[in-house]
Amino acid sequence: MVIIGKQTDLLGVSLFVAACLHAFIILGITFKPTDKSKPEFRQQSLEVLVVRQPAEEAEADEKPDFLAQTSQQGGGEETKPDKPQISEAPAPLPQPSPVTTPAEPQPLPQAQKPQLVTQTSEQQVKTPPPKEAPPPNPSAKQLLSSKELEIARLTAELERKSLAYAKMPKRKSISASTKEYKYAAYLDAWRRKVERIGNLNYPDQAKRSKLYGNLVLHVAVKADGSVDSIKVRHSSGHKILDDAAIRIVRLAAPFSPFPNEIRKETDILDITRTWQFLRSGRFDSQ
Repeated sequence: MVIIGKQTDLLGVSLFVAACLHAFIILGITFKPTDKSKPEFRQQSLEVLVVRQPAEEAEADEKPDFLAQTSQQGGGEETKPDKPQISEAPAPLPQPSPVTTPAEPQPLPQAQKPQLVTQTSEQQVKTPPPKEAPPPNPSAKQLLSSKELEIARLTAELERKSLAYAKMPKRKSISASTKEYKYAAYLDAWRRKVERIGNLNYPDQAKRSKLYGNLVLHVAVKADGSVDSIKVRHSSGHKILDDAAIRIVRLAAPFSPFPNEIRKETDILDITRTWQFLRSGRFDSQ
């Protein structure tokens, strides 16, 4: 009997536990700790305002002496009724403060009064300068006079140049190829004199150094036979020979004066000749 009773108790306990588990699962009943920080758990306060009514309320007067614009309850202590003064005029505007005017300046003496310069609006506006009118067309008389003046100026210029040219010496260029007898005869005499002086004054340094060469010399001879100028047109390549040729011509001067037939035509003869310093120590001309 004891064993049967224990089994019955275990069976009942097992059924109860199984029923609770099924209820938890089916109904979804859960347990969680309460969070007092949430609003539903905050303590809420209730404010109570106590209004006290006067112990004795003033009864409204059914027949007032006067009607006021606003309630005058508790506004005075007079027992005799007096009609209130109502001013219908608008409030006066504030008066502006008086402005103190500066004292008038004393008039200056006549000598110290400043002079005021007034300008009208027309004077202040800058007007553009007037355009210059084109010059009038010259008349026929003016054109004729201007042409005459220009012709006179050109004529005077030509006369001046002609006079200057007339005063210039007349020149004649001659060389070894000149065929005119009067010039060829004078040139031949002039050449023979220069060769003779050159052979007598052959440069010793050229002989010692055995220098030789050809050079072209230009000599300007005046009508009286004097030398006007000497220029080396083409060098021999040796300064000793060039200087020696110039010195020989100067030693040969003066030459014979021009004959009358040459003097009538020219004042200066420009003679161009080729001179040779030969290896044999001779001075010759071509």
